[in-house]
Amino acid sequence: MQQIFTKAMARNIFLGGAAFFLIIYVVLTVDTWRQIPQRDHAERLTASVRHGKYLVDSNNCVGCHTINGEGAYYAPELGNVYVRRGPDFVKAWIKTQPTGIAGRRQMPHFDFSDADFDDLNAYFEWLSHVDTNHWPPNVQG
Repeated sequence: MQQIFTKAMARNIFLGGAAFFLIIYVVLTVDTWRQIPQRDHAERLTASVRHGKYLVDSNNCVGCHTINGEGAYYAPELGNVYVRRGPDFVKAWIKTQPTGIAGRRQMPHFDFSDADFDDLNAYFEWLSHVDTNHWPPNVQG
């Protein structure tokens, strides 16, 4: 059986391919970092938004919910909850949990103040302005 590739040829193909894909990786990374300021709306970050994010993180909301597709898929997406439901619904929903309805998934009770609810809604509003390039998709089933 005749050998088609020598070890040197195989090494050169590997190194050339690795270098090519490393260059592609670097170019795509630079492009992503270039786009972040136009997509994240960091200028809209306020103390209220930061505290709302702190509340979401410290209460492990992503243990059940997703935010922009990241987290658990047990409960609804929070990245677009402000647009879908509005601030009054968010506040009322969290306040009435757990509902005690048998057979229904229940959120735990959170002892949030009105200022905490305002900060949560500020965070959810900020999330609604982040350009996620339409991710996660809004699949109606």
